[in-house]
Amino acid sequence: MTLSIKSADQLKELPNESELNFGTLFSDHMFNMDYNPEKGWHNPRIEPYHAFSMDPSTMVLHYGQSIFEGLKAFKTPSGGVNLFRPRENFKRFNRSARKLCIPELDEGFALEGLVELLKLEKRWVPGVPGTSLYIRPTIIATDPFLGVRASYTYRFFIILSPVGAYYKEGFNPVKIWVTDKHVRAVRGGMGEVKTAGNYAASLYAGEEAHHNGYTQVLWLDGVELKYIEEVGSMNIFFVIDNELVTPSLSGSILSGITRDTVIRLAKKWDLPVTERRIAIDELVDHYEAGRLQEAFGSGTAAVISPVGEIKYKDKNMAVGDGSVGPLAKRFFDAITDIQYGRAEDPENWVLPLETA
Repeated sequence: MTLSIKSADQLKELPNESELNFGTLFSDHMFNMDYNPEKGWHNPRIEPYHAFSMDPSTMVLHYGQSIFEGLKAFKTPSGGVNLFRPRENFKRFNRSARKLCIPELDEGFALEGLVELLKLEKRWVPGVPGTSLYIRPTIIATDPFLGVRASYTYRFFIILSPVGAYYKEGFNPVKIWVTDKHVRAVRGGMGEVKTAGNYAASLYAGEEAHHNGYTQVLWLDGVELKYIEEVGSMNIFFVIDNELVTPSLSGSILSGITRDTVIRLAKKWDLPVTERRIAIDELVDHYEAGRLQEAFGSGTAAVISPVGEIKYKDKNMAVGDGSVGPLAKRFFDAITDIQYGRAEDPENWVLPLETA
């Protein structure tokens, strides 16, 4: 396929990098590509950012057949641009596609399209410490049809958004609330997939958490409401008796790329790390015995998010001394130093834009 590029006639004014929020501003251009059964994926193009026109019966609006990814581009001290493990994002994108009956992409070509888009939009990569260019690849079903089946046609697009910190707390401890009333996902369902419905299922409990002063929900398994799974926008880690523990991937937990990065770094540093089922009551026992030393989340948006308080039923568990824990800080520093090109990358996780 040949990628066509059409530049915008007029470029937007760049935002003040020191005042960036998350996901509110978008760059000048976007990547688009279409699918139908006769041509397969075709007509790849970079064109000015624009609104889509949809028939009211478009299937994604009624049946939620959509998938997405999230990754970032980082400005280096020399002015270059780095991507962090982008191939893993497109591998996961295709895993999500299979689960939603969406035709898979050529991962290499999708990455090439992203690289070309970033080359055109390089001025949008912010340079203020802690900022980055958020990248959102998405596929939506586009058949105009009211009936429950997989769509025959699709649109793949990539949009870019300059962002600051995901949480208003920045790299400071957040408060999370454990719900024992609401269910997000069950094994065999959509919990392990980056699909719109997976996140829609978390909104009601998320609003309840925010109303009560908590940043996110810590979800339990959807069958027994007993085992810890993940937070709304990140995987979760605990430090218990100097051991790093995270819930094992059960089929209802997203396979986070930052989660995998933390586990790989921990093993490289010879830290004891275990992936296993951990019950909320077990966590309470560890807290009461003084064995719960740290808790933190991991995800593309926040990278590492220290957890300062966990609320479960009537128990408020203050984690550590209220400050950022040493392991959370070590992982955050190590990962962001690699992402921003401030440290060596012995694992070949970084894809520099100039060599892509």
